Amino acid sequence: MARPTQPKDMRLIHKISHLYYEQNLGEDEIAVKLTLSPSKISRVLKYARDIGIVQIFVKSPAGIYMDLEEQLESKFHLQEAMIVGVGDEHSPDAVTRAVGSAAAKYLITSLQNGNIIGVSWGTTLSAMVASVPPQNFSNCHIVQIIGGLGSPTADAHVTDLCRRLASTLGCETTLLPAPGIVGSGPVKEVILSDAYVQKAFSLMPKIDIAFVGVGAPTPNSVLLRDGLIINHSELDSLLQKGAVGDIALRFFDTHGQPIVSDLDERVIGISLDQIKAIKRVVGVAGGLEKLAAIRGALLGGFLKVLIVDLPTAKRLINE
Repeated sequence: MARPTQPKDMRLIHKISHLYYEQNLGEDEIAVKLTLSPSKISRVLKYARDIGIVQIFVKSPAGIYMDLEEQLESKFHLQEAMIVGVGDEHSPDAVTRAVGSAAAKYLITSLQNGNIIGVSWGTTLSAMVASVPPQNFSNCHIVQIIGGLGSPTADAHVTDLCRRLASTLGCETTLLPAPGIVGSGPVKEVILSDAYVQKAFSLMPKIDIAFVGVGAPTPNSVLLRDGLIINHSELDSLLQKGAVGDIALRFFDTHGQPIVSDLDERVIGISLDQIKAIKRVVGVAGGLEKLAAIRGALLGGFLKVLIVDLPTAKRLINE
């Protein structure tokens, strides 16, 4: 005759828990053994967890920061956060390599055949592309989401990044054959009339996942490195308006509000509104010098996923 399974039958609760968790019997096996229904076994196991008879712990190995990632996700309403430990936290190059390598792993595991992938520019994205091993995503399609910035021969140049990534993934790419910023609005209008430029812009609303860098407008930024992107006068104007960061040369303030400027009207590339409309935007950025920029991007809702180094993640959580 079947035994009663009321919660007060503590011996039975312990018995079922022991058989399930320590003897590795399935719920159906326990039901047969104890002449109880599988649904009752399931309810007793849940009760055992609820009252603390069964306590389940997941021990994170070294280099995995699950608790901090959950705090970051909760605080900034992220779909996912990935926190990366860095051997030399004071070396910008080491941070760039570590974050880029982690982003490459995320890219490989998250892509699905048929995805349209948007790519912006920057040194950390270059490190990501360099870390991606050859894959077979022939049905994917890469879209360049901002025109070329800086020297075309630079590793961080977006056209080069898109070509390299497409070659590694074995897929096609649509380039945006235009400079990322031009001298005036009329020049921009002429460029936007080009059929190849229009093709790239037509794909931007269809992007499933975008990988973007987060820039910080500082005198040491890649933006000012060769004087081909913006100059010091334009930088000063952005800072006076409260700019703390940019995604694809679209600037925002500490609260994530877009910065309206003449510069913004001359950029050829995706807008912040279009970025926010993408289902999954992966921010790949690290280093405490980018703390304000990353925070602004998060508060503005531009990022759905963040891949970041450990010290910066801690500051984002604690501030």
